[in-house]
Amino acid sequence: MFYNWFYLVFSSVCSNFALRIMAVTSLFIFLAFAFGAAFVQRVCGFGFGIFIMTVLPFLLPSYGEATTLSGILASVTSVLIIARMWRHINWRTLIPILITFLIVSYFAVEFVAYAHDALLKKILGGMLIIASIYFFFLSERIHLRPTLPVQVSMGTLSGIMGGLFGMQGPPAVLYFLGATKTKEQYISLTQSYFLIGNICMTFFRARNGFLTDCVVTYWLYGLGAILLGTWVGTKVFNRMSAKVLRKIIYFYMAISGLVALLS
Repeated sequence: MFYNWFYLVFSSVCSNFALRIMAVTSLFIFLAFAFGAAFVQRVCGFGFGIFIMTVLPFLLPSYGEATTLSGILASVTSVLIIARMWRHINWRTLIPILITFLIVSYFAVEFVAYAHDALLKKILGGMLIIASIYFFFLSERIHLRPTLPVQVSMGTLSGIMGGLFGMQGPPAVLYFLGATKTKEQYISLTQSYFLIGNICMTFFRARNGFLTDCVVTYWLYGLGAILLGTWVGTKVFNRMSAKVLRKIIYFYMAISGLVALLS
């Protein structure tokens, strides 16, 4: 009798301790990736969702919550950048692709509400691998002209990727690179696009029940890491080769995509 009681108490203590260790480990991983995503966004002008979505689906209860957290965290980074560069925004260049994105992303978010999380993780893994290969080998060879058909097509592709995976950046970046003449215009347009898009998608996701207490809690924890990552990224921006950093990110994306496919 005493042995059974002691075993139950000991097992309970060990179980609670293990759960606490797992919770602390998960939080540390999340903060590290939030810092890294903000850093990448500040240095490259995009990549927040691509970077952080390699881990969020494995930390949060559902895939929809993971994309919601990615979006509201990315919004903080965009606000910090736009606050300094809003004068460079060209709204005529922004509006057509943005409207297309908002319409398409709405339906993509609706699909997430009904799709199975395991399927979405597999698709995410495939998209990460495709995106990494594309950017590693082809992105510098393709230059898109800022025409209306290009805006609509890139907005559609961006809306699908943003609504499903929280990584709407790649198609939009290709468009904005071709539509701008200075890095100030490029940064201001990309961050405005990401900010407005993420705010709207947060409403779409909240409508489907993805803006949960868990998401808000993680967001509050991540604010400090986001601020620090943005600050460090600002310091590194003028000192580090963005080309080298991008190559590292693309390689990491490919590995993460492979892990997601096999998990």
